[in-house]
Amino acid sequence: MFSALGDPIRLQILDQLACAQRCVCDLQASIDIAPNLLSYHLRVLREAGLVKASRRGRWVDYRLSDETERLVQGSLPAGLG
Repeated sequence: MFSALGDPIRLQILDQLACAQRCVCDLQASIDIAPNLLSYHLRVLREAGLVKASRRGRWVDYRLSDETERLVQGSLPAGLG
């Protein structure tokens, strides 16, 4: 979990998704990195269970998973969560 949260780009993505579900094109516009790097960071977050993806035609929308808060708090030492 810490490796998924340990990158500033991934924290920016989570911050964007905390507000609302976003299309990958919206994330690309607000986070200034190459598209292949954005895809990589989104994959890391999906594999950690923090982000869910859903296809809408040719677009992919991302949102925080229902488990994000529990997963993050569960990975912290007792007393910090």
